[in-house]
Amino acid sequence: MAQENNYAFIDSQNLNLAILAQGWRLDFGRFRKYLKDKYAVQSAFLFIGYVATNQALYTRLQKDGYILIFKPTLFLKDGTVKGNVDAELVLHTMIEYPNYDKAVIVSGDGDFHCLIKYLSEKNKLRRLLIPNQYKCSSLLREFFRDAAFMNNLREKLQRK
Repeated sequence: MAQENNYAFIDSQNLNLAILAQGWRLDFGRFRKYLKDKYAVQSAFLFIGYVATNQALYTRLQKDGYILIFKPTLFLKDGTVKGNVDAELVLHTMIEYPNYDKAVIVSGDGDFHCLIKYLSEKNKLRRLLIPNQYKCSSLLREFFRDAAFMNNLREKLQRK
């Protein structure tokens, strides 16, 4: 059998905040290897807000094997940075649609309900990977049969 050619589409903010809420930090290098080994992910698209001072982070993520898709960010008056990547993730999943066998969507955000539903109906969803089963949208419950949760992956994927 030929090797699967699956792509991952990763909501980096949702992933990072959901893992931090569990009290640990994700090792992105280990996570990239996990995606390749477990789900045959050949290309991993990481959707991330662009902040000029984070260049070292971006370089490291690229060395770990991620394709970075940047979203311009807004600096809010309270000092927080806002970079909503939802539209970019949906758009790139559809742009790349003919190039992959199946998609792995990494997010617990209900805004991706329509994308996940479409991929599932077209038999193009390999896995919905939800970073925190206790902090995900109830809109995604109907896809739990196609989902895996990262809550039990701390030992395997925690940054040392």
